[in-house]
Amino acid sequence: MKHNRKIIYLVGFLFSIPIALTSYVNSTFLKEYMSGSYVSVLYIVASSLTILGLLQMPGILTRLGNRKTSLLLSVVGFFSLIGLALGTNTIVITGSFIVFFVSSNFLFASLDIFVKDLSQETSIGKSRGLYLMILNLAWVVSQAISGSVVTKSSFKGLYLLGACFMALVVIIFAKSLHNFIDPKYKKVAILDTFKVFVKNKNISKIYLVNFILKFFYVWMIIYTPIYLHEHIGFHWDAIGLIFTVMLLPFVALTYPLGKLSDKIGEKEFLTLGFIFIAVSTMLIPFITEPSLLIWAGILFATRVGAATIEIMSESYFFKNVSKEDPDIISFFRNTSPLAFILAPLIAIPVFIFIPSFEHIFFVLGAILLTGLYVTLRIKDTL
Repeated sequence: MKHNRKIIYLVGFLFSIPIALTSYVNSTFLKEYMSGSYVSVLYIVASSLTILGLLQMPGILTRLGNRKTSLLLSVVGFFSLIGLALGTNTIVITGSFIVFFVSSNFLFASLDIFVKDLSQETSIGKSRGLYLMILNLAWVVSQAISGSVVTKSSFKGLYLLGACFMALVVIIFAKSLHNFIDPKYKKVAILDTFKVFVKNKNISKIYLVNFILKFFYVWMIIYTPIYLHEHIGFHWDAIGLIFTVMLLPFVALTYPLGKLSDKIGEKEFLTLGFIFIAVSTMLIPFITEPSLLIWAGILFATRVGAATIEIMSESYFFKNVSKEDPDIISFFRNTSPLAFILAPLIAIPVFIFIPSFEHIFFVLGAILLTGLYVTLRIKDTL
């Protein structure tokens, strides 16, 4: 079990690098092949397919098992990154992007099952904290190099580099985890899964908390690079450095906070996290000068709140589900693609009515305050 846990942590790190390398440049890269409005449509299509696919995950795991499923997904992810790196027309680029988006979300859900299976029930917060710390370390490393890669080569260089790391994931799944024993996955109808979330108020509330956090991520991923590059005037190498500093709280906080959640619960930390993230987000419009230090500081502050919410919501959820419930886990994982659907849709009227671009962060801050309201109504685990 200890050996397999190390393998999964390594896979999580390697797999997160191509995600992190490309997430903040996807929208800018896609705009080279289509208009901004079509980019939003592409995210909506990819996210819708992801949600539909995740609903079928229990059946897929029952037929193939989690190791073979993960191997297949990593192979698909590798070829989709190659398509993004070497594609020269809109059809190849959009098709590869959709496939990579869908397969990535599937693989994250598959890794969740591995981590849940290899975690002791008395230390779920600690295990999730360590796992998330390793994943977020990959994000920090990726942002540290992404700006220079784009500056020296191109966006396509990032996708090609990401494909190299995905190839390592393929090799690891092909060579290891053969002794992993799949739990007896419960096949539950989609409607019944939805009923579980509706009936269990605490699970439905933590789902909503996680969705609000993912909404924050999507809004920041799509619009922050555009704002920093086109409105504030930063070059991509400076943006990469800012994002590197911004992501440090995820590495520094998730593991110790995960351990604390096993001792004192999650509710208090969730409350503090939402207060911190909402206030710091609503301070962004007041910063107008292109100071690398100031921007790194304010975005760092938003991620202190985000890192706290992330580990606490993960810990809370996985303390209330079983590894035999992939339907519930996959439903929980649809918060990210659902956010990719709703964020662009909400942004359309927002951009119509707000006086200037920076005011979108006031709107985002108000949405984050709804997470504080939901958190205050959650029953703590301890």
